[in-house]
Amino acid sequence: MASTAPDLDLTATAQSTGARRIILDGRVQGVGFRPFVYRLATEYGLAGWVFNRLGQVEIHVEGDERALREFEHDLTERAPQLARPRISASGPCHRESPDGFSIRSSSRAGAAEIHLPPDLFTCNDCLAELNDPADRRYRYPFINCTQCGPRYTLIRGLPYDRPDTTMAGFRLCTQCRREYENPADRRFHAEPVACPVCGPQLEFHVPGHTQLRGTAAALAAIKALRAGQLVAVKGIGGYHLVCDARNDHAIGELRKRKPRPHKPLAVLFPAPPGKPLSCVTRAVFLARDQADLLLSPGRPIVLARRRPDCPLSNLVAPGLDEIGVMLPYSPLHHLLLNDYGAPVIATSANISGEPVLTENAVVEERLGHVADAFLHHDRPIERPADDPVYRVIGNKPRLLRAGRGNAPLEIDLPFSLSKPVIAVGGHMKNTAALAWQNRLVVSPHIGDMGTARSLAVFEQTLRDLQSLYEVAATAIVCDAHPGYATTRWAERSGLPVHRVLHHHAHAAVTCLPDLAADKRLVFAWDGTGYGADGTLWGGEALLGRAGNWQRFASLRPFQLPGGERAGREPWRSAAAVCWETGTGWPDLPDTAGLLRHAWERRINSPQTSAAGRLFDAAAALTGICLVASHEGQGPMELEAACHTAGSPVALPLGKSGSGVWLSDWEPLLPMLLDNGRPAAERAACFHASMAATMLQQARQARTDYGITRIGLSGGVFQNRILTERAVELLTADGFRVDLPDDVPVNDAGISVGQIIEYAALHRSPDAA
Repeated sequence: MASTAPDLDLTATAQSTGARRIILDGRVQGVGFRPFVYRLATEYGLAGWVFNRLGQVEIHVEGDERALREFEHDLTERAPQLARPRISASGPCHRESPDGFSIRSSSRAGAAEIHLPPDLFTCNDCLAELNDPADRRYRYPFINCTQCGPRYTLIRGLPYDRPDTTMAGFRLCTQCRREYENPADRRFHAEPVACPVCGPQLEFHVPGHTQLRGTAAALAAIKALRAGQLVAVKGIGGYHLVCDARNDHAIGELRKRKPRPHKPLAVLFPAPPGKPLSCVTRAVFLARDQADLLLSPGRPIVLARRRPDCPLSNLVAPGLDEIGVMLPYSPLHHLLLNDYGAPVIATSANISGEPVLTENAVVEERLGHVADAFLHHDRPIERPADDPVYRVIGNKPRLLRAGRGNAPLEIDLPFSLSKPVIAVGGHMKNTAALAWQNRLVVSPHIGDMGTARSLAVFEQTLRDLQSLYEVAATAIVCDAHPGYATTRWAERSGLPVHRVLHHHAHAAVTCLPDLAADKRLVFAWDGTGYGADGTLWGGEALLGRAGNWQRFASLRPFQLPGGERAGREPWRSAAAVCWETGTGWPDLPDTAGLLRHAWERRINSPQTSAAGRLFDAAAALTGICLVASHEGQGPMELEAACHTAGSPVALPLGKSGSGVWLSDWEPLLPMLLDNGRPAAERAACFHASMAATMLQQARQARTDYGITRIGLSGGVFQNRILTERAVELLTADGFRVDLPDDVPVNDAGISVGQIIEYAALHRSPDAA
């Protein structure tokens, strides 16, 4: 990429002069694009102006024709690192002979073509100033410029100007205003720009004690951490609960108070200047793609394998061999971690399953029983954004949760919608999606929809998406489950409602980006979801394409005692498969027989074909996990127990009376109950058997319909062992396998699949 303009003889008479009007869209606001254009035009000796429109940048530029061509080329080739510009229009225009090049005030004229920037990690220039005792922003925890700092979580409206952000209440001091108004300065129109004189301040508070502000607040937080206390720290998109990641007592207290007995906790590591990975690599093994992810602009949580000599407490991720690790992304995090000099737990400050908390008073009220102290600041957070999470599966990073740093996710659709529509997702791991024309925008992670706060944030998210992008939905797409909170909300909305089966939405995600491709077989495996026959699906092989799926194959169904309770009590799934087959289980917890009595009478025992519940049963029958304190605990611990490749047990495949092929899991039970074999061996055998079952069903689809393309979607495919084994088997057998990477395979991707299913039936007549 060129760094300077080529030598041009701008005085040569042989060169003609001209004028051009250029319009760019994409991510061009909130990333320092106008100052870049100013510097580039000045470099080429061109005159004219640049200004923001609604989501676009418009340029009028005049000068030497060759310089104009080079200028236009470099607008995209030399754009700021975080910009994603696209030239949407360019052509000659009338000369106006301006005096030099200028940056004009933003305009709200014209059609909106809005692209919201995500929150940005602290750039190297700001880090250097943060650590420079001679700089006026030395140790200032809210330092930022056009290349870094909060965006999505502080924007109230567009165009992206300071009065339309949560920084509107902070009046710039003389020095900051001078930087803000200087086109040659990297803080030119950096809307969150501030300094210790005029900007936000830290506040440290222990209930019942006097508050400390500024530097004293940060030092007090460090002192509290050294004393083994739990500190709620306000960041960019919400609060974290923070404590020493090496301290068993502190982590034990966090788990007891929250309560969060077993769910893994994310760890935030110091990132020393010049060697940012030196601390994290003492705790986990990092492949090159994992290291690149940690250092990427989103600064996500990355799952990585724990080292045998890992210095972290075993309470960080009990029963698992991977830890969620991340690096500091805000200046406050850099200050705290550099001063503390050791990794800390940084888990979302929320009530379990809810969106992360963002307001100072609310976090003290709702988490006063958890945190010993609070490190607040007075910059308001407009909307919550939790940390994004990735896992490398099949040698490629896979998004498990979108959030701060990569959301809202903006996806170009391979079709055009005739009218705007909103998809409201599912019940767990909820996200919402707004689609119009050929654009799709997915919200950050919202959470589980079982509480009033989750519903309030969900409703705020829907309002924000429509108001920020200036698009009003004309219809709503929801899950077919009649009991989901999102479904009930859709029914109350007053807009036309379109219902999509849960597993059809999962399957549709694998159809991006080429909806016109041939039929495929998609394995939609998860915990449970509402099926077309009213039973709980979750082990489905769906044949077809977006908008037209048929249930080709599934897993042998069984009655699930206790219904939803089985998700947190894996032994119930184990009991069900044993009762279903007349198999004895000596360790059955239901010693009184009351549950079996209810099961035999089909009382609160819905039928399910869910693969996720079979993983639960395997976790319980092997003795690995009988009772779970969080969703997915049994399958996660079952996967972690696999240390070698297992030998599969062949499962019979036969056709049901309804014409659906069913794989029978009964032959797995003797192996799973064989206590003479190590649990790890049985876990590996189970994974190998499930992967082999997928291959068997895929071969049947090829025999019956000539299918050669396979998709994998649903929460079960967060399991690296299963997914990699299945992909290996299917690929070796001649199948092409599609596995989403930019959209989560779990229920966080349901809103995307709902849009695709809707679009397959409602796209514009002239759409590709």
